[in-house]
Amino acid sequence: MAEIVLPFTRENKVDDHGKGFHNCEFFQTFAPPLQEVAEEYPHLFEYLHWLPIEEVGVPRYYPRLTKKMEDIKEPNIIYPLGDGIFAHVMTDDKDTRNHYIIVEPTLTMDLGNIMSQVESRCIQFGDRLPNFDADGDKKQQLTNYVEQMTALGSQSEEPTSTGRRTGLLRKGEPKLTKVRLTERELEGIKYLFIRDKLGLGDIEPLVSDSYIEDIGCSGVGHLFIEHKIFKGCKSPISFSSLDDLDVFVLRLAEQIGKPVTYRSPIADATLPVGARINIVYGRDVSKRGSNFSIRKFSAVPISIFDLVDFGTLNYQMLGYLSLVIPNGMNLFIAGESASGKTSMLNALTTFIPPKAKIVTIEDTPELQVPHENWIREVIQSDKLEDSTGAVTTFDLLKAALRQRPNEIIVGEIRGPEGNVAFQAMQTGHAVMSTFHASTMEKLIQRMTAAPILVPKSYMDNLNVAILMRSIKLPNGGTVRRVTEIDEIVGFDPPTQSFDIVEAFKLDETTDTFEFTGYMNSHVMEHKIATMLGIPSRAKRRIYAEIDKRARIFAKLHKERGITDFYEVLRVLGQAQQDGLL
Repeated sequence: MAEIVLPFTRENKVDDHGKGFHNCEFFQTFAPPLQEVAEEYPHLFEYLHWLPIEEVGVPRYYPRLTKKMEDIKEPNIIYPLGDGIFAHVMTDDKDTRNHYIIVEPTLTMDLGNIMSQVESRCIQFGDRLPNFDADGDKKQQLTNYVEQMTALGSQSEEPTSTGRRTGLLRKGEPKLTKVRLTERELEGIKYLFIRDKLGLGDIEPLVSDSYIEDIGCSGVGHLFIEHKIFKGCKSPISFSSLDDLDVFVLRLAEQIGKPVTYRSPIADATLPVGARINIVYGRDVSKRGSNFSIRKFSAVPISIFDLVDFGTLNYQMLGYLSLVIPNGMNLFIAGESASGKTSMLNALTTFIPPKAKIVTIEDTPELQVPHENWIREVIQSDKLEDSTGAVTTFDLLKAALRQRPNEIIVGEIRGPEGNVAFQAMQTGHAVMSTFHASTMEKLIQRMTAAPILVPKSYMDNLNVAILMRSIKLPNGGTVRRVTEIDEIVGFDPPTQSFDIVEAFKLDETTDTFEFTGYMNSHVMEHKIATMLGIPSRAKRRIYAEIDKRARIFAKLHKERGITDFYEVLRVLGQAQQDGLL
């Protein structure tokens, strides 16, 4: 199983604080916010005693993190995850990655032996415990089991009898010897039971941290995480052998309901919290041993105004896209892995009219559409190896054409379903999707080649493509940016070439966007302007409309402070009804 390998020794011991924390010289070095939480949570105070303070300094405590903290070059920060759990992000002088340490209520106690005793008693005397109700309060039931197998007190264990109904020991039944615990040990065992039996064990706190985007195990060694604020970090959770890693991965797969074997070593699933997990089991297909990755998504999706705050795009681009999407244009968001494609697609759904009927098709549920009339289709990935009864993206896309949607959103196009998507475009259905391609040329090459094989003459049905990429800044940080917004005008058979208009382009040297399609946009002048009733002789009035919308978005965001994803949908819907958009 996993072990915790801290980047420092545990030799420092906690002083006797029987006379109060305020008599501790070490405690006096804490800032008031850290003093408050250290006094409330003894395990945090004990952990702080372990730290080599002369080397790393006293950490600072923050109830929440902000984007501005990205500029901190040598972080030494503690923040809460809830339920007495804390995260400590600390610089590693020997590595480019920071340490990310979870301070759990059990970190400073050795409860392995006690946990085994309680588990053994639950198994041995399981017939005396109430049946587990899968539909009931699972946490409360596990807590009750622990309480029935334990007793408070530091004296030696005493035999205690229990019966099913009378509380008396029946003839022939073995005596139950309850495990004697201190109050902190009892709370620690309850925590471990819930974390390990209902959660994902050692990695459960990582999954619960809203600031973590990705959790990755590449084989034997430490887990790595991608933090929203502090970027790449390493966790002290580590696997020292291939066998330990295999055991953990097998248990992880069973907990998510997707068992893996040597014959079927790969599993994909969505966790109850909405995170996406991928598991690869065994050394036959992964030479460094079993591995897994967990990609997390925010409970509330990133909004278009959040993206502006991040610098991903600007208000003028929002003005342009607010005309493209509700007027039925087909749009792809293309880029490399982790470039922000899904987040962008989610955010842009707020431009779809609130009363629209939307069908989404995904292999694992990631999209979070805010509209009420939303049909959410998911392929049956567990049946894909057996062709009998398998439901693919291709099947769901064909079914969606019969459901009369205003918008079809495909989580990602990879194969022959791309052909059906373009047929849907030709029949008047608006389609949005993500696609793996780093440039417009690569997008067209992949779409028109096997296995997708969209005819080149069909490609102009794709009106707009947003290209995204992760970019390194001069300070070493990584940001996600829209690098281009392109329009496909048409295909010329004699020259086998495509006419493409570049609407927006990122200037990477200044990290600013240029409206290169100003007074030259095919989509705006020849499609959107006509839909809005603008006569052809005055078609360039559409650019004034883009600027007007950009000003409206800036006002809503800067002056009214609107950023929440669902609030953005409500406000934009009201603006559409009022004729402002």
